[in-house]
Amino acid sequence: MPGRFLIAALIGLIAALWTLTRPGDPALYPATPGEAGVTVYLLDNGFHTDLAVPRAALMDGEGALAAATAGLAPGDWVLVGWGDATFYVDQSPISGRLVDGARAFFRPGNASVVMLDPEMSDPSRRFRVEDRQALRLSSAGMAALRGRVEASLKIDATGRPVLAAARAGDDARFFQSREVFWVGHLCNHWTAELLSAAGLPIRPYRSLTSGEVMRTADRAAKLDFEAARD
Repeated sequence: MPGRFLIAALIGLIAALWTLTRPGDPALYPATPGEAGVTVYLLDNGFHTDLAVPRAALMDGEGALAAATAGLAPGDWVLVGWGDATFYVDQSPISGRLVDGARAFFRPGNASVVMLDPEMSDPSRRFRVEDRQALRLSSAGMAALRGRVEASLKIDATGRPVLAAARAGDDARFFQSREVFWVGHLCNHWTAELLSAAGLPIRPYRSLTSGEVMRTADRAAKLDFEAARD
């Protein structure tokens, strides 16, 4: 009998965590109808999420994130992402990287990087409608999101970001992160945390998949639409 109760308690705990919602902050999201706000895009490639952010919004302030953004190639938009310091940067065929993928998932304490990738074109023209969701952040929400990205950056003795990798053939730059990568804290968890910082409600334990993060953005966009209509 005690074993049955223990199993039932464990199932109940898992169910509670799976449905747990971290509430949003209405003071940050959505932007009020009279505020211009800052439009960002959540992007989904099927298993990984990035945020497309106006470059000017990342350049605000004098911190490490502004310094990292200033050194990028030209582009009015910047894709912001996060991942394992090795697996995320490598673009060789996935079939040859399965062992490294298992290492990134299951070994705790993997080093990680923040990606900043400049883009010339508006994400609404480059990415398919089913792969993107626009979010209109308040100015305070954008500042909080920017602060969350900056908090992830590792800095040197002078307060500048530390470049970890620059891929040949594209303009993406990868900066050392303070955070660790493993199955308990993946790229989609990180993106969800950025959205949470900006004031959106998230389900942190379900943010394992890109689909869950997209559903988070879809729900938030509907909230924005209803607020604007009212």
